[in-house]
Amino acid sequence: MGTERSAGVPGLNRSLPPLILHPFSDASSLAMLAPSARASLVLQGLLQEEGLSEPELRQRVLEGRYCEVRMLFYLGKDLSRWLDQCTEVVERDEELRQFGIQRGSFANLLVEDPPATVQEKLRSWGVLDFKTIFRRALGLHAVFATLPERDSLSEDFLTSYHRFADCLFGCHLESAQFPRLRPTDFHFEIYASGEYVKRLEKEWEDQHPSKKED
Repeated sequence: MGTERSAGVPGLNRSLPPLILHPFSDASSLAMLAPSARASLVLQGLLQEEGLSEPELRQRVLEGRYCEVRMLFYLGKDLSRWLDQCTEVVERDEELRQFGIQRGSFANLLVEDPPATVQEKLRSWGVLDFKTIFRRALGLHAVFATLPERDSLSEDFLTSYHRFADCLFGCHLESAQFPRLRPTDFHFEIYASGEYVKRLEKEWEDQHPSKKED
């Protein structure tokens, strides 16, 4: 990125708040994705016609695209919350403030080069292309403060939302200068929300064994 001011911030090895991801889809949303993908293949001539008209197939594709936008939006909400928390860490630390670390520094760290432990955790969840997913989630959330209604999004946007989201992420970072962080500068953990709650419960029980017995 041309807005990055340095290749790293020297001498740092700080902890950041955990990144906690909440469920961002439900059974009904997931159920729309497979028919949408199939309809897209039919429109491209890669599968045989399944008895639906072209407008009906196109509508099915758009419904699936909106589900994808919805899931990315809510993921972006969690990522954006974490970026705000990281920015608060900097604001409370005089040493960190002098390096000029910005919100974009943490966004770039998360998307481009997170700590190895975070990458391993994502892979264990089956999330291999996390860079693309995080980039698009943050790109959409940079523009939409709330989830837009289906009818408020144009067909062109829904059809190619992934391209728009990629560009939005790039524009968002290019709007401000920031120093680039290395994965050794800051470390953090990533959790599913249910997993994190269980961890907190265990920590509380370990600290209050008498309460557990009661």
